[in-house]
Amino acid sequence: MSSLWRDRVSIDDFPSLDDDGSFDYAIVGAGLTGMATAVLLARRGASVAVIEGRTVGACTTGNTTGKVSLLQGSQLSTIARRHRATTVDDYVTANSQAQQWILDFCESMRVPFQWEAAYSYAQTAAGVSQARAEYDACRAAGLDVSWEQDLAELPFDTCGGVRLDDQIQLDAMELLRALVSEALAAGVKIFEHSRVRNVRIDGAGAVGGDKRVVVDAVKARVRATATVLATGTPVLDRGGFFARLSPHRSYGLAFRAPANTPRGMYVSVDQPTRSLRYAPDVGGEYLLVGGNGHIVGRAVSPQAKVDDLIDWSRAHFDIGAPAHQWSAQDYTPVHGLPYAGALLPGSDRILVASGYNKWGMTNAVAAAHALAARLLGDRGGWARVLETWTPRELAGLSSMIQTNAGVAVAMTRGWLTAETRGAGPPPAEGEGRVERRAGRPVGICTVNGATTEVSAVCPHLYGVLRWNDAESSWDCPLHGSRFAPDGAILEGPATAPLHNVSQ
Repeated sequence: MSSLWRDRVSIDDFPSLDDDGSFDYAIVGAGLTGMATAVLLARRGASVAVIEGRTVGACTTGNTTGKVSLLQGSQLSTIARRHRATTVDDYVTANSQAQQWILDFCESMRVPFQWEAAYSYAQTAAGVSQARAEYDACRAAGLDVSWEQDLAELPFDTCGGVRLDDQIQLDAMELLRALVSEALAAGVKIFEHSRVRNVRIDGAGAVGGDKRVVVDAVKARVRATATVLATGTPVLDRGGFFARLSPHRSYGLAFRAPANTPRGMYVSVDQPTRSLRYAPDVGGEYLLVGGNGHIVGRAVSPQAKVDDLIDWSRAHFDIGAPAHQWSAQDYTPVHGLPYAGALLPGSDRILVASGYNKWGMTNAVAAAHALAARLLGDRGGWARVLETWTPRELAGLSSMIQTNAGVAVAMTRGWLTAETRGAGPPPAEGEGRVERRAGRPVGICTVNGATTEVSAVCPHLYGVLRWNDAESSWDCPLHGSRFAPDGAILEGPATAPLHNVSQ
């Protein structure tokens, strides 16, 4: 599975981190958050290293829908239910300024984009109250939204929705390529295929006794004044962000655009999510359809989710097979607000960014601005809405309890199931299963004709993995770590691969 963006946009390859180095700042993760932070710091003359475990844009940024919108499904009404009006205002300001920065950057770097209206719509009568609540929250926050009862350009029935004109859509990989270009011109060093295993604070070798942050990758280490973890979810457990975030996987399809392709950017507020937009291309437009999200590792068959999305698309549009299909991983914070701040209270040496809740185009850039400003000594303003340690998180206490109860159930179910399933014949092509070997869960799968056996216990917090039949991966139902068939890390909070037991 590969996204339209990643298939058509080429970004240079970069070397792995093989030798130790020293920089003002080290950024872990080369998605939109990481590269925007690097650019902002480099503009102020700082030396910056970006360390990426896979390749630039390999995770969420390369698999987004590319909507740069202030109308974000039911996001504002969700925040408004839990927080004060001033918090909602700060969130809108953060996203508005990030949107403007993206617009200015795209114009200066000649990154193509399109102005279109954004819509948050109700698929059913039951969803109308959600859409109306979003309309009210947007109006209260000063957004010039309107209520549209008849969404005439959609080829299926709806119950109305919210409209916000003059929003932006783009190809996120083209934006990322432009950020990489500026970063390189400013002297930023980018390292790929360099998995970070740990980040620590060490005073050894520092001038004047000041402590330095040490970023330990597989082959080498980097010392810096401070480090930003821009890794989707923090890859360090201290701070407990794994318990404050819920990992979700959703799916995207690109079809050659039929005649009735909508011009607006649409997303439903009720379930199952249906997201629509068009994408220009030199060979003609594409229709992009997204949705069918679920908690990572807890869908019985992710492929069934993909198939259902294809069936829904074909039921409403005159289309053939998808030209591209992909998925993305997003993290939902328990209190409804993104995180951009300290890993632990009282220290700005290690900063984190996460929890964009599927609206990462603006939130990633807002987080980058908040973190860069913080590192450069400027704190306050709207950035306070993104702080990592504030009483605002108490508003998400019930969600945190529910989230972690689900984790406990998934942990128990995984171990019980693994303990009762004995060995069997090798799986068929594209299939995988967990079975018990000498009292331990083992994952066995067959991909591209090769049968591989790995430990089916996630090295993060020991959840039993499940086979993802849509992407041929081992997924953890606890906190969203994902692994390739051979055990290599794909994404999530885990920092170690799975042990191969077939050798």
